[in-house]
Amino acid sequence: MHLAIHLQRQLLELIDGPRPFSAPISSGAAGIGFEDGSGRTPTGHFSIRSKHGENAPLQTCFRGRLPVGLLSGKESGNRSGDAILARILTLDGQDPANANTLARCIYIHGTAHTEQLGSPASHGCIRMSPEAIAELYELTPIGTPVLISTD
Repeated sequence: MHLAIHLQRQLLELIDGPRPFSAPISSGAAGIGFEDGSGRTPTGHFSIRSKHGENAPLQTCFRGRLPVGLLSGKESGNRSGDAILARILTLDGQDPANANTLARCIYIHGTAHTEQLGSPASHGCIRMSPEAIAELYELTPIGTPVLISTD
């Protein structure tokens, strides 16, 4: 089993999982890249390093991978923010070029900006709807391989 994230199609697929699963995503608005602070999404081979948010309400906001409360209407309307919602899957880069991914805090996580799914709009992370990330969280154990590609 592994995750395939297709940046051109803005789609995440679970391959050979316990059941079929795919969902639209939003990757980095600044494109593809590996530099710290670039806001770009790295490509290559990764693994899920840790999981955060088990059983949390879908509108739970996280900072530093810790729950800090529930999303309010005011925050969801804040277009300059990038609230991390529902669940977090941290990514650990397995290639020399993406070895800094964990330190860059590149995650797969839920977003309040579901209208942006299907288009690059994040600060480098892989965004999903809160419902989709909660389902993916249940389907993928720690250590699951992840391939992020441009195809």
